[in-house]
Amino acid sequence: MNKLSIHSLTHVPFEGLGCIDQWIHNNNHLLTHTHLYEHHHLPEVDEIDWLIIMGGPMGVYDEKEYPWLAEEKIFIRRAIEAGKTVIGICLGAQLIAEALGAKVYPNDQKEIGWFDVKLSGIALQHPLFENFEKQFQVFHWHGDTFDIPLGGEPWISSDRCVNQAFLIHEKVLGLQFHLEVTEQSLKAMVENGIGELTESHDIQPAEGILEHSGYIEDNNLKMFRILEYFEHRI
Repeated sequence: MNKLSIHSLTHVPFEGLGCIDQWIHNNNHLLTHTHLYEHHHLPEVDEIDWLIIMGGPMGVYDEKEYPWLAEEKIFIRRAIEAGKTVIGICLGAQLIAEALGAKVYPNDQKEIGWFDVKLSGIALQHPLFENFEKQFQVFHWHGDTFDIPLGGEPWISSDRCVNQAFLIHEKVLGLQFHLEVTEQSLKAMVENGIGELTESHDIQPAEGILEHSGYIEDNNLKMFRILEYFEHRI
């Protein structure tokens, strides 16, 4: 397997690659970063094979507060148009959706904590989700949602949010939830987002989130399977 040049976009220091970093290094791929919260130097699109876009507490519409969002969206669109493998998680998925012309907007309620997602019949038949259960628990932290971009299908849903994932042209994947979290990154997200954890039916308390860290290993294995799927399509 050839080495891949993988570039990540991170929006805050406490939402990094999680277990994706481990997978990249275990498979001897090359990893570069743009930390948009520190600077926004972006590589040339032809310098990378994959683009991985992580989450963050801002919204795709917050360009006045975070002006680098505008340049980031252009870069994402160019990577997609160049046929790169592009994977977006949470805010990353929302940025991909907007870059592809889909609407991103506040969901009826926030969804923060460990909640079930369900695969559609289309998703269950696709090799990307081979050996995935029809329903399983994942970690969520989002208040916005997206419409499915043109050319995509509604792959995964939850009781609180209809659109949780999409795949475009077998190259571009958006995941609203966080399969990548590790115990360390989960704690960092909770510590930095504690103000949002106003307990309700749709938001779990910090203690409840951390107590359910037993789901992490299975979620990480699912993330690895997804990465391996794209790796073997090169």
